[in-house]
Amino acid sequence: MNENKPIPGPLLSNINSPDDLKKIPADQLPDICDELRDFIIDQVSVNGGHFGASLGVVELTTAIHYVFDTPKDQLIWDVGHQAYGHKILTGRRDHFHTNRKYMGLAGFPKRSESPYDAFGVGHSSTSISAALGMSVARDLTGEKNHVVAVIGDGSMTAGMAFEGLNHAGVQNSNVLVILNDNRMSIDPNVGALNEYLADITTSSTFNKLRDDLYDMLGYFKGAGEKMRKVGSRLESALTSALTPGSLFRSLGFKYYGPVDGHNVKSLTRQLNDLKKVQGPKLLHVVTVKGKGFAPAEKDQVKWHASGSPFDKVTGHEVVKKVSSEPLPNYQDIFADTLVDLAEKNEKMVGITAAMPSGTGMLKMMEAIPERAFDVGIAEQHAVTFAAGMAAKGFKPFVAIYSTFMQRGYDQVIHDVAIQKLPVVFCMDRAGVAGADGPTHHGLYDIAFMRNIPNIVVAAPMDEQELKNMMFTASGYDKGPFSIRYPRGRVTGMSLLDTYENITPGKGRILADGSDVLILSFGTIGNYVAKALDELSVLGISAGHYDMRFAKPLDTDLLKKAAFKYNHVITVEDGSIRGGFGSAVAEFYIEQATRPVVKMLGFPDQVIEHGTQEELHRDAGLDSDGIVSSILNFVSVNIQSA
Repeated sequence: MNENKPIPGPLLSNINSPDDLKKIPADQLPDICDELRDFIIDQVSVNGGHFGASLGVVELTTAIHYVFDTPKDQLIWDVGHQAYGHKILTGRRDHFHTNRKYMGLAGFPKRSESPYDAFGVGHSSTSISAALGMSVARDLTGEKNHVVAVIGDGSMTAGMAFEGLNHAGVQNSNVLVILNDNRMSIDPNVGALNEYLADITTSSTFNKLRDDLYDMLGYFKGAGEKMRKVGSRLESALTSALTPGSLFRSLGFKYYGPVDGHNVKSLTRQLNDLKKVQGPKLLHVVTVKGKGFAPAEKDQVKWHASGSPFDKVTGHEVVKKVSSEPLPNYQDIFADTLVDLAEKNEKMVGITAAMPSGTGMLKMMEAIPERAFDVGIAEQHAVTFAAGMAAKGFKPFVAIYSTFMQRGYDQVIHDVAIQKLPVVFCMDRAGVAGADGPTHHGLYDIAFMRNIPNIVVAAPMDEQELKNMMFTASGYDKGPFSIRYPRGRVTGMSLLDTYENITPGKGRILADGSDVLILSFGTIGNYVAKALDELSVLGISAGHYDMRFAKPLDTDLLKKAAFKYNHVITVEDGSIRGGFGSAVAEFYIEQATRPVVKMLGFPDQVIEHGTQEELHRDAGLDSDGIVSSILNFVSVNIQSA
């Protein structure tokens, strides 16, 4: 494990919990924030990780833990990219160098890691719903504590956030939502005026005056309740005219802000006042993503996260000398192929849900902007939007991470598959995603996609196959077509300028043998070539078929294999339950002549974070694991026979 341990500043070095933070005089909070920000920069510059979001909420994080009694008061972060400061202030500072490393701290809040992580997160837009659930549970049990949800302006674009707001407004439970708005487009002058208004509306004096006025109007015998309603409407009209936030007020929230998210002393005063305000309330905080690190402030997309060491002063990447140019990623092949195909087909459109850079869709957005769409963090909408375009004769390619495809699953069934609409789902980050861990691994798409009628489920073994599958999907009109591929570098093979149309449901024979047959699905098959060499040295003759499709299966190839091999082993970078191996076993169970089948994949458990190589090794999916499984598999079955 990487033991590069940043050294905290003199104040931060004495803070091992929020109780220690509370001992610091308020005048020293800005110094704490400076040290916390420096510590995060030191950490990420050496060990990598999410960056810009955590720098942007240093003051907010400090203020929350200074004012609220965590973990008794529940703090829920949305997504969790911004929770590094939270982890450092809650007893994990000395272990933070292990963040996102194999067997180290998780990159996101995780309930089993700390009592201060009130709710596990990783996907966007869940915090308001979770916070409301916790606050209502508190009300039912008679507990006395505060519940705070921190959500970004990007996460607010998702429908689930508004579902939570809508329910919270009528539930009237005491919950605080903090909207972390880190857009750069807010005019400073407007911000100054709004901060002044927020200081009035969040002050205890203003709130007491308002509540007293409301109560006083009720004392008028003849028109008590009527007068109270008039007063309430008058207050609403006045605040709507003078302050923003009408949308949130219309949903039943008391709205305060926008306020400066980098003035820690002001934030502590405002949060202290809001503790006394009952019911659902929303504090709108304006921050700068990457605050305090000039390169991150300038290029927020690039500095969202860093995977490589960099100079903490200049921001320049510390690059190790390599003998050749690094290989492209599968996302690069996807991007180049998509643009090439779209330039030849005016009916092709590209769609992504807030991941233009991550998926490679950005290239089409720059090359053919009128036919490329970023719909925001709204996966359900992305799928049905694609279905609508397909219904009108267009060919949508939806670029989406496998883990986020889960959020649009109902729409894939209801709006696409049932209607046999030819939408193409290009599922990036399939398999294990690495340091982002269990919330981001794409382990379930094979299982949940292959159970849907009318859909093709494909996975390329290499970059040329990815190009060919995209070409095939572009002309496929019988229903939806899904293609899964991993995060990371391609094989480096020489790419052809031409495309090959692949018949859905047709695999390919890469090697023949006599003792055992390996059926692989996707890029995990690249481990098999090395395994074949090792098996050959050990005197075992193994065949290798790249099946390419989990649905429809190449049943002709499987039938031929059954007459040639007594032992078949399946290998996939996904959940072993319900996946590709299950599809093969389901087919063979109905055949009179069938081999003994063993399935390799990820077990039925939560897979933690680590590099792809480490996690493949743990699951026995690397070449050594495949060899070991085959030796045991063949030996056991020969002896039993």
